[in-house]
Amino acid sequence: MKQRTPVVVNILIIIGLLIVFYYLFVQSYAFLGSPYFWGTVVIAGILAYIHSAIGDLIENNKFKKLSAEEKAAYLAEKKIPFLKRMYDAAFKKQSAAEEKDILIDHGFDGIMELDNQLPKWWVGLFYFGTAFCIVYICAYSFTNFAHPLSEYEQEYKEQLASIAEYEKSQPPVTIETAKYSADNIAEGKELFKTNCASCHKEDGSGGIGPNLTDNYWINQPEKTLFKNVFHMDWNGSPNNPTMRAFGKNGEVSGAEIEKIAAYVYHINQEMPPVTPAQGGAAPQGTEAHWEKE
Repeated sequence: MKQRTPVVVNILIIIGLLIVFYYLFVQSYAFLGSPYFWGTVVIAGILAYIHSAIGDLIENNKFKKLSAEEKAAYLAEKKIPFLKRMYDAAFKKQSAAEEKDILIDHGFDGIMELDNQLPKWWVGLFYFGTAFCIVYICAYSFTNFAHPLSEYEQEYKEQLASIAEYEKSQPPVTIETAKYSADNIAEGKELFKTNCASCHKEDGSGGIGPNLTDNYWINQPEKTLFKNVFHMDWNGSPNNPTMRAFGKNGEVSGAEIEKIAAYVYHINQEMPPVTPAQGGAAPQGTEAHWEKE
């Protein structure tokens, strides 16, 4: 008669499985503070004790039918700690008599095959993996659980909501509050590529639109270069409808224009100009005399 797994071990395994399943569906450990989770644990523990009590009754009934030698061997084995029994079972070797009983009548190259049973932990993991696979496929196919598109949409909406909340708590950037910062150059460059490069080229050297790297400007409504770029991006050009009012039209925000203006300021004031000989557009407008920022 084989020894049974202690009920405490079974309860720990059940709690571990419950944590895994709850986490898979909740996607966080917030359930650890939920009374529903702990209620499930209590119910599972009670069921485990009931199962153990029924097992004790069956075990006692079988024990009565054993011979005196079998009873002595069973009681001696029961005194061995559970973990030691597990360790010994993992490295147990059959005796010659036991191997003879499970020897399969075929072999290869002098190597004979034994009809060993698979370890219970291996079989348990196999059935658990099979059940988990079925549950996961059903959840993936017929619900929104673990679906990448649904998760992406959810995270995207959460990000938009957080941006909207941030913008509510932060005053909008205007031409009066906008300031040059070197930290905005990298983001400003990417925004410039998206919104301005089709006319001014990615490096600002001009094409359809004027060269933004030289010191000649068609429109000079502001006294400083940074404010001037912000003004033009927000209000557009009165001389050229192609240079539309990106800010007023809502195509870009004040915070984005602040970054674009930082990039234009950088390539105009902190970088050498791209001359016509280097592929830049010819100067347009009049020479500017900007005030210092």
